[in-house]
Amino acid sequence: MIVKEYRICMPMTVEEYRIGQLYMIARFSEEQSCKGSGVQVVVNEPCYDEKHGKGQYTEKKIYLNGRLPAWLGSILPNIFYITEKAWNYYPFTITEYTCSFIPKFHVKIETTYKDDNGKDENALDLPEEILSKREVFHLDIAYDQLPDKYYVKEEDCRYFHSKKTNRGPLAENWKESCKPIMCSYKVVSVSFSMWGFQQRVESFTHKNIRDVLVHGHRQAFAWIDEWINMTVDDVRDFERKAQDRTNEKLMQENTDIIENADNGTSKNGESPPKACSTKKGSSTRV
Repeated sequence: MIVKEYRICMPMTVEEYRIGQLYMIARFSEEQSCKGSGVQVVVNEPCYDEKHGKGQYTEKKIYLNGRLPAWLGSILPNIFYITEKAWNYYPFTITEYTCSFIPKFHVKIETTYKDDNGKDENALDLPEEILSKREVFHLDIAYDQLPDKYYVKEEDCRYFHSKKTNRGPLAENWKESCKPIMCSYKVVSVSFSMWGFQQRVESFTHKNIRDVLVHGHRQAFAWIDEWINMTVDDVRDFERKAQDRTNEKLMQENTDIIENADNGTSKNGESPPKACSTKKGSSTRV
């Protein structure tokens, strides 16, 4: 198991980020849903924990049918998905990912949000056995490099300026002087217990998680003018409507995939479904 701690600073407060994160995830999930790929919300309901109090539990299926290479898609089930289970006791959250086709694969992410610039050396109160083996990475939403597929000029924080908040562009070393500022502290544990592939799969997963974290947080800031005036009730309503539209779309498209497979027109057939290409940077959100 590889354990890494990612620290991602944002030019906003923890309370502002609560709205921005919910907006970003809901919008991204809807935009990425096409050709049988996307995020289906299975459960979204209140929950309670004795330590953390009231929260929100969500369970999602992240379908990857249109995102896979042709050679891999030919050997996987027609409906291939990752299950996400999340417990949101903001400003503390737990998220877990498992795979429908690879039962020995597991990702756990524990997150806390603080109004600082990422210098708390044990924000999540980790035990010594975890502290001794974790690696810490400070991610920069403006200056860290991302694969070309994620790049959108309007979301480049080196140039983006928020008209409603007068924040940005973010200059080099912005985290040392930016006000307001907050940090997402994320401890990510990746395990894949299959001999011969463990190290490769765990390292590959962390690389993708790192890219998704930078990209997602970059979007949350670049979209700030669209959500900054929302209340929690407003963003929950936006989230619910986006989920309803996405669920309806995915249910229909996955039904079509199954029917096409039964008719011999999907995998290994003459008319396989094309990969979704309407949006750049497909990924899950963590």
